[in-house]
Amino acid sequence: MKKETNFFKDLQKAFNTGVSFMLPAVVVGGIFLAIALATGTASEAGMEVTNPFMKNLNDLGVAGFSMMIPLLAGYIAHSLAGKPALAPAMILGFVANNPIGEGQVQTGFLGAMIMGVAVGYFVRWCKTWKVPATIKTIMPILIVPIVTTFVLGMIYIYVIAVPIGGAMDWLVSVLSEMQGSSAIILGLIIGAMTAVDMGGPINKTATAFTLALMAEGIYAPNGAHRIAVAIPPLALAISTFIDRKKYTAEDRDLGISAFFMGLIGITEGAIPFAVKDIKRVLPAIIIGSAVGGALGMVNGVEALVPHGGLIVLPVVNGKLWFFLSMLIGTLVSVAIIHFTKPNLVDEKK
Repeated sequence: MKKETNFFKDLQKAFNTGVSFMLPAVVVGGIFLAIALATGTASEAGMEVTNPFMKNLNDLGVAGFSMMIPLLAGYIAHSLAGKPALAPAMILGFVANNPIGEGQVQTGFLGAMIMGVAVGYFVRWCKTWKVPATIKTIMPILIVPIVTTFVLGMIYIYVIAVPIGGAMDWLVSVLSEMQGSSAIILGLIIGAMTAVDMGGPINKTATAFTLALMAEGIYAPNGAHRIAVAIPPLALAISTFIDRKKYTAEDRDLGISAFFMGLIGITEGAIPFAVKDIKRVLPAIIIGSAVGGALGMVNGVEALVPHGGLIVLPVVNGKLWFFLSMLIGTLVSVAIIHFTKPNLVDEKK
């Protein structure tokens, strides 16, 4: 029982460490993207930034977001096993957040968390190896990183990514069969899929499905999806404003950044909060996004561009319900977090 308790304490500490090192990248990426995209115009390809200076700022924001997930994985592993785990976990975190393998699968922040933990415990095991003194000096900089990256990388590509790719294909076919049936059910499913992994494979599947329908002139599912993408960051931002005792000063500062990310439809703004308290935050944002998506579908909201958040309001059919669906879904998530997440003092007790 004690070992089990220590295991979960280790994990919690590792996740908190990963988030604290990831936060600056989230803030830099989110703020720069928000400023750049706010100057853009909505097009068929999404928000198009034309000003050269703002394009450069947008690129810096994208770079910040690209670093976010590798940093999370790297410092989760670093917390568990020290310096030799850092590079392999960052490499595998990058791999998890980008398409790889025959199915071009990416698993997002959830995959990166798994790889961070796997690297941490694998490197811990490597450290127990009995090796000659001459080899011991090169273990942390050569042997351990190479062996860890190769073994866990192959396991990820051939064991983890393949079934996920198959599952995503199955999800697309299920959604395609539902298209044209009950709008409320389709909206609920699209909304929930959008929030469940915040930019991961399930979210990307919802995006691919709505883009395919847009090509056929069907815009309502995209409307539901683009409502839902904004709800997680907006909900966490508002929660940090009204329930200040439930968050650290660092979290409250991040809430400001998450608010701007929500306005421009960047779901990833909620990731740091989810990593630190996944059992409370994730259900709350899934339910809120599902409610927002369902309301959008039922009321015939159509987003005409592949981007979300209030920034695309001018190119939305059904502007009032686009806004109301987003607001109601956000408030549902805020209410769930309010009643399920304890104050920091209570949690310590």
